[in-house]
Amino acid sequence: MSNTVVTERRRLGKTGPEVSAIGLGCMSLSGVYGTSDDQAGIGLIHRAIELGVDHFDSSDMYGWGQNEELLGRALRGRRNGVVIATKFGQTRQPGGANGVDGRPAYVTQACEASLKRLGVEVIDLYYQHRVDPAVPVEDTVGAMARLVEQGKVRHLGLCEARPERIRRAHAVHPIAAVQSEFSLLYRQEATEIRKLTGDLGIAFVAYAPLGRSLLAGVIPDFANLAPGDTRGRHPRFMGDNFTKNRELVARVEAIAAEKGCTPAQLVLAWLLAQGPDVIPIPGTKHIARLEENLGALSVRLTPADTDRISTAIPMGAAAGTRYPEGGMRGVFI
Repeated sequence: MSNTVVTERRRLGKTGPEVSAIGLGCMSLSGVYGTSDDQAGIGLIHRAIELGVDHFDSSDMYGWGQNEELLGRALRGRRNGVVIATKFGQTRQPGGANGVDGRPAYVTQACEASLKRLGVEVIDLYYQHRVDPAVPVEDTVGAMARLVEQGKVRHLGLCEARPERIRRAHAVHPIAAVQSEFSLLYRQEATEIRKLTGDLGIAFVAYAPLGRSLLAGVIPDFANLAPGDTRGRHPRFMGDNFTKNRELVARVEAIAAEKGCTPAQLVLAWLLAQGPDVIPIPGTKHIARLEENLGALSVRLTPADTDRISTAIPMGAAAGTRYPEGGMRGVFI
């Protein structure tokens, strides 16, 4: 594994802060991929800071508040120089798919709750986590802009929004970052979004950059998934889809072996090579994986290497949608 200390910086939007070129997605610390341990999660965050990571991405729906509380505890006494990103907009619907709420009143309420859980006075980057089709984006972002005016939020972001919605939001208040899934396996929507965000000077924060472990070669035992591991519901891991996707990933594994790096390092380096606007936020529960992922910053790819990796898994080649059917109704809208 690598003990690479992050020195490369990338900017969140035209006027946002510079952050480590690779951030940390914190969702894994909330039992999404099997049980998680809060003390181990705090240790992971502390190790990330030691290694130069200063961009931590949370949400009020990760563990329904637990993730923000954990991040807040981990950052106590370490707040200076750290960029906290969190999100609102998904609502808990026991026994069913998550709801969405983009009403201005809810924006204010959600922000106050997140500030309290995080134990901070200001959130550096505040995202609408999922679009609410019932509320004009101008109304939602207008309420988010008021949080900026009140000093409770510094910069605004959107997740899983179509380009036309991003453009409308940006006209109300500058959007610093847009977040969507972006990896070698799933990149059609990100590519479409980046045609706009690149023109507007908006950063693209890439979540699930390792394809939810597929591109890292870390394949779960689906016969014995840990309780709470949501990958068992993801179409990319099911039946023939999984077989096809593993065949695609094997091509990348071969290139990684040639380059003397791990598959995860190769595909993260490929993402970073897509442009300075791209900021991957791989998540993990394990310090060894964190260190491995940061080692991507030491992988040098020529333009020919980047093209070869792109060709190894052509756009649209992945089998299975990004989410189960219910989840797909809430993304890229």
